[in-house]
Amino acid sequence: MLQLAKLLHYKGFHKTFVNNKYNHKCFLNSREPHSLDDLLDFHFIAISDNLPPTDTCDAMQDVKALCYNIRDQLLLAPFKKLLEKLNAKDSDIPPITCVLSDLMSITLSATKERGIPNVFLWRSRACSLMGFLHYPLLQQRGYIPLKENYEKKILLNR
Repeated sequence: MLQLAKLLHYKGFHKTFVNNKYNHKCFLNSREPHSLDDLLDFHFIAISDNLPPTDTCDAMQDVKALCYNIRDQLLLAPFKKLLEKLNAKDSDIPPITCVLSDLMSITLSATKERGIPNVFLWRSRACSLMGFLHYPLLQQRGYIPLKENYEKKILLNR
């Protein structure tokens, strides 16, 4: 997404990156001290992810809890509030004319409500998309969530 934003920047677009607090902190910590110096026109903002704060930035974030928060739209209210703030007349940045979303489907309802175009980018592989599309069917048939001791049964049957 950062590479796409750089390309749009060179075409004159204004960019504001919105992450949940955990990803925002990890993004900033992963960069070299001066790695964002050439991105002076970029804005980086974090919204609440309703997860407990953590001091680590490893891959062990509570992904399950984050997915539930996305599903239950707990990030929707903070995102809507941010849209209102950024589109306020006294804002120091241009009004939002389009949103590019990566995985955070909560942006779709918020932008639709305000009449802002939203381009939803899916950067995962096709098999991931098919898995997500079939998730409700797998749940309906009782395949997921996995039952207790499921892993033990697999190991014992090998």
